[in-house]
Amino acid sequence: MIARHEDELPVRLMCRVLAVSVSGYYAYRRRPESWRAVNDDVLMAHVRIAFAESGETYGAPRVHHERRAAGLPKSTKRVARLMREAGLAARPKSRRRVVTTDSTHADPIG
Repeated sequence: MIARHEDELPVRLMCRVLAVSVSGYYAYRRRPESWRAVNDDVLMAHVRIAFAESGETYGAPRVHHERRAAGLPKSTKRVARLMREAGLAARPKSRRRVVTTDSTHADPIG
């Protein structure tokens, strides 16, 4: 949040309001991205591909199974978390309507 509003408000003020030390904020900005975050980014790319290939019908268990078959053994819960954070949700199958008669005919009833 501080980085997004740096142009509008002083960093010192935002740090004071958010109870964050200024040096801690700048140390956070200099720090490289964690290994897990990088790994999550790679996994998320694979999850998006599997989700798109399924026609957006696969949920986390099926996406996890697809990725495991491709050689990416990550847990189902991790895949579910990534999908939730990205807003990916499986579309439910559309209900089939059973049609037994043709009620739009012009023939007399009887």
